Amino acid sequence: MTYSKPGFLIPRRSIEGQEGEWVKTFDPPKESPPTPEFLRPTNPVPAFVAATVKGAKVSIPNTQRVVLMHNESIEMWDGEKLKFFLLSNPDVPVAKDGSFPGPTIRVPRGVVFHGQVHGKTQPPHTIHWHGLEPTAINDGVGHTSMEVGEYTYQWQPNFIGSYFYHCHRNTVQHFDFGLYGFLIVEPPDAFDPSDGKNVGGYPRRTAANLTQFPEFPGFVGGDILSGDPHAMTVPYDVEAIWVIDDLDSAWMEQADHAHQTFPKHGNKPGINDRFHNNDRGKEDFFAFHDFNPDYFIVTGVNFPGRVGSTVSIRPGIKIPMELNSGVTGMQVSVDARINQTILIRVECAAYVKIKVTFPVDVVAIARDGRAFGVPPYGKYNHPFTINAGTPLELSTAQRMDVLIRAERPLNSFAQIEYRHHLSNAFLLNGRIPIIVR
Repeated sequence: MTYSKPGFLIPRRSIEGQEGEWVKTFDPPKESPPTPEFLRPTNPVPAFVAATVKGAKVSIPNTQRVVLMHNESIEMWDGEKLKFFLLSNPDVPVAKDGSFPGPTIRVPRGVVFHGQVHGKTQPPHTIHWHGLEPTAINDGVGHTSMEVGEYTYQWQPNFIGSYFYHCHRNTVQHFDFGLYGFLIVEPPDAFDPSDGKNVGGYPRRTAANLTQFPEFPGFVGGDILSGDPHAMTVPYDVEAIWVIDDLDSAWMEQADHAHQTFPKHGNKPGINDRFHNNDRGKEDFFAFHDFNPDYFIVTGVNFPGRVGSTVSIRPGIKIPMELNSGVTGMQVSVDARINQTILIRVECAAYVKIKVTFPVDVVAIARDGRAFGVPPYGKYNHPFTINAGTPLELSTAQRMDVLIRAERPLNSFAQIEYRHHLSNAFLLNGRIPIIVR
């Protein structure tokens, strides 16, 4: 008995003609199964978007729609065009042909969320709701949950914070080619206009325990189980989202087909699958182990420089309300006023090493969708200060939420340092303007 010939065989029956039963793992699926234990959705955001965004509609009540995927070429800072796979929302005209990143989804804590996801093109796709805690079949991890076809994902968010959603089928390629978007869980009343607030603007609130940081006004303590929608939250006046990404143009040219590295299944899964069926005529299966990025991006905006350079994006960049669940004024480069509370949501969508350095002290209030010091985790962690000039290191898929409150004018930059994941070689220093007037 050897490793290659272990001397035993696990018998498996043929699945030919029974693909629907095996829709979790069959490639491609031929059915679009119903959602188990289907509940009535209660998410108010699609209706708010339809009432706020010109031309937007609600196709399915209280339901967010996501379509994968749109093949689009996007021009980089130097004129080079790279092929992307994009997520779209067909209910919003600006978002119907896809965007990079995908449209930001905002959801109040506690609602029943439905995401109706349609795989526009082969191969099969999933949506993984990264950091949330759905049932297994609604989690969207390829091969272990539903691969669509078409499917309505169902979950109920329990924790206010920063998350994201992405295709989790052939993840390495599909994620880097643009099949991801930011996802924000807000307080339960974030889209409730009954108290006269402007639900599509600022200030807004996020989860935090700022008992030890009285410089941030408006913090509400208390018990999050009390029914107070603002318990353990703080208001913020300015919101910026930094999704830090890197692109290898060689990857995007050599593996420009979303189905290129998928196996062709035989009738004995795991036994007679053919991994080289989609090669270009030879046994040249494209593996993604050799990653050398040459373009660097924050929230879809190019840092306009080549490897080895230090470059800045321009000030005044904002995210259109049509791509931000109808909320107006979310920023990339930061422009604020003295004594405003600034919330920066940082996500690492890069595959190389990332260091983020701020020009002023910031207070870290949450990581990976969980607020420090907020029950039930209050005994195990707490918010902390990151001093100006101290690097914050992030790896792929990590998020960090930080607060800034400047008492005097500031005209400076945050630094995003990219270093090679293997050699640690310096790749680029991207600068994001932070202006406080």
